[in-house]
Amino acid sequence: MEKEIETIEIKHSKKNMVSYGFGQFIPEFFAMAFGAYVFFYYETVIGLNVWLTSIGFIIFAIWNAVNDPLIGFLTDRPFKFTKKWGRRLPWVLIGGIPWIFSYLLLFTPPNVDPTDGALILFIWLVVMTCVYDTFASLYGVNFYSIFPDKFRGDSERRLASTLSTLVAAVGTAMGSIVPSFIIILGERSTYTLQAGVAVIVCMVALVAAIPGSREDQVRIDCYLEKCEEDMERPSFFKGFKILLKHKNYMGYVISFLFYRCVIETMVGSIPYVAKFVLGVEGIQITLIMAALLIGMFLSMPIWSKIADRTNNDRKTIMIAAMFLTIVTVPLFFIDNYVVMIFAIFIWGFGEGAYWVMLSPNRSNIIDESVVMTGRRTEGIYQGFQTFVSRAALIAQALSFSIVHTLTGFVETSDTQTPIATLGVQIHFALLPMIFMTISTIVLWKFYKLTPENVKHNKEKLKELGL
Repeated sequence: MEKEIETIEIKHSKKNMVSYGFGQFIPEFFAMAFGAYVFFYYETVIGLNVWLTSIGFIIFAIWNAVNDPLIGFLTDRPFKFTKKWGRRLPWVLIGGIPWIFSYLLLFTPPNVDPTDGALILFIWLVVMTCVYDTFASLYGVNFYSIFPDKFRGDSERRLASTLSTLVAAVGTAMGSIVPSFIIILGERSTYTLQAGVAVIVCMVALVAAIPGSREDQVRIDCYLEKCEEDMERPSFFKGFKILLKHKNYMGYVISFLFYRCVIETMVGSIPYVAKFVLGVEGIQITLIMAALLIGMFLSMPIWSKIADRTNNDRKTIMIAAMFLTIVTVPLFFIDNYVVMIFAIFIWGFGEGAYWVMLSPNRSNIIDESVVMTGRRTEGIYQGFQTFVSRAALIAQALSFSIVHTLTGFVETSDTQTPIATLGVQIHFALLPMIFMTISTIVLWKFYKLTPENVKHNKEKLKELGL
């Protein structure tokens, strides 16, 4: 088997890479739709107290953090279906289908008074977000673990990342555009309708993702052969300790946490900014998101070629991180709709650059982990990354509740005071700028995988037959 791995260079068609991208489409669609509207819906439409909404989100984030590493650990081992269907595809489907349908449940809470029935609404929010997250974790941990094992060469990883991220960017756009076309801010029934449409869109994407989410048989066979040779499997806590000692991984993960804080707070701020800062909704919000999409689409191929030319994934993502930090600053000062469209276009250019480099760098880290341990444990690595990044949901919830309380934001009100409007701008841009600055510094200080390290690890992987 080792000889076979050395002599066969596995290449995948662009069509297969695009199919893999549809698997990314779904979490990106929900990242926008969930992130932009769930907190806003429960606070301003349902009328649930902002602190109850925040506590619900914090409980959701804690549950999310706990279940991700466990799911990664449990699904890393072989099952009866592994030989025929692969390690990951069955879990992608088992998690993906109920996850998609659970999104609808978030927007069908009991129709009770938000004051007298606050406890009922709070319990509904907690239970449904945790159900949503459990299946999302089962899907996400396994789906994202496919990439480093399936796509091996540096150029192939960058191309696969570019194509799949372009498809994922469409998911980001549709996660913004589809709800904004349907939702009328303040009208409860329109939120349920958009959730139903989202289910249809994401089920189609899941079907399209199946070919790209299927692993190569040679990799499946290699994995099973290694399992037979080494039947001793490290415990969950031993595996946990190993990744905590992996310095490059921890630097990348902590940096990724603060990047996710940027995304969660900015995305969650979109309906607040639209309604209370810019005074727009519907199609006008769609144009803002279209500017973001265009900026991302234009930047991804450019940055992919830059990375290919420099052959230095670390350097490229560092430049992208610094650029994204800089272009976040002006967003704090903008209250003009046309200017915001232009600024979001520039921000999208930076976001696309950073986003397209995440998969190649994560894959290089996974390669290093295999060299260190002699095992493929992508699941627990991905699970821990998701575990850490869930703190971003807590950051969003606390940012909103603290800022809204200090600035006198009034739930269910169609107008806000100037100081409350300033608070919206703070959690839309000022806090994300601080988060991204920290992310960039951590990446520069603690993530040290140079091209020489990457080349060495690939040579060792061939020796190991992994």
